[in-house]
Amino acid sequence: MLVPESRRAEWNQMVAACPHGDVLQCWEWGELKSRTGWTPLPVGLERGGRLVAGCLLLKRRLPAGLSLLYGPRGPVVDYADSALWAALAAEMRGLARQHRAIVVKVDPAVEADDVVAAQALQREGFFPAYSGETVGGVQPRQVMKLDITRPAERLLESFAPKWRYNIRLAERKGVVVDQARRREDVPVFYELLQVTARRDGFTVRALSYFYDLWDLIIAPGLGRLFLARVGSEVIAGAIVFCLPPQCWYVYGASANEHRNLMPNHALQWAMIRWAQRQGCQVYDFRGVAPEVEGKPQGPLAGLNRFKRGFGAQYVEYVGEHDLVLNRPAYWALRTLLPLVRSWGRRQRGREESV
Repeated sequence: MLVPESRRAEWNQMVAACPHGDVLQCWEWGELKSRTGWTPLPVGLERGGRLVAGCLLLKRRLPAGLSLLYGPRGPVVDYADSALWAALAAEMRGLARQHRAIVVKVDPAVEADDVVAAQALQREGFFPAYSGETVGGVQPRQVMKLDITRPAERLLESFAPKWRYNIRLAERKGVVVDQARRREDVPVFYELLQVTARRDGFTVRALSYFYDLWDLIIAPGLGRLFLARVGSEVIAGAIVFCLPPQCWYVYGASANEHRNLMPNHALQWAMIRWAQRQGCQVYDFRGVAPEVEGKPQGPLAGLNRFKRGFGAQYVEYVGEHDLVLNRPAYWALRTLLPLVRSWGRRQRGREESV
């Protein structure tokens, strides 16, 4: 069944209670993506009048009346309950046929060595469709997670010595980290993000997207914007998403000046402590480079080193899985999708220059 908006709170509670639940499966994420050309379709199952499984599917229209469906970090289901998963998969297939979808793509936040989940996905017709992109797909396949259940003092002691030194250095040099309280702080962060993008060679979305992010994710309490200052000058910022018991570091940005004051270390430590106060048990640093025998590979290897300094552990997920309903159109999409993504990045890059 499609879950009505009146059950928004119950839906989010279901997502939060799932061990591999993710804020990208929350109701508000669907609202955010609806402003970027997607149509949210929250399909769910209930037992005894209570939601017990679901998947927020996002629909993207394609030519000739076709579409594709994507469940970011979904489905939200106990894969060990084969009957429940089979019923949810049947609902997803039915919805896909109704919307003439050529594929249903999912990328659940379950670890690569979870044999039960991997077999359950393939039993219902979902097969691995790993991307050749560095991060592993639409969402990162490789992440780093930190257990934050220990008291803050003990957690700080577990960081690498240089990381502890940098956190204390930032404090001594007058770096102060605060939560942004006003919508007017969004362009302040965005300016830093543009500086970071030019420095590191990536593109970012238009400013309007970050205003939407504030209105639909941060303002309702599913995220926070943090800013690091020296005096009155903002020198770094970051956005985290929060759905206890988990917190996710999503965006980070810093100025070219004052990097020697280590504001990024101060930001991470402030956000970790904030996540603890929200009742979170896991702080997810999100995407990193793939590792082989413990060694990071490729141009993003520096991310692994930075995040590991906080004691985070490398985690690899099962990756994207596709349920194909129209094979000719699907293989055409697989051929064209990298070109479409590349075009989209160039478009976003042009938007930033306007």
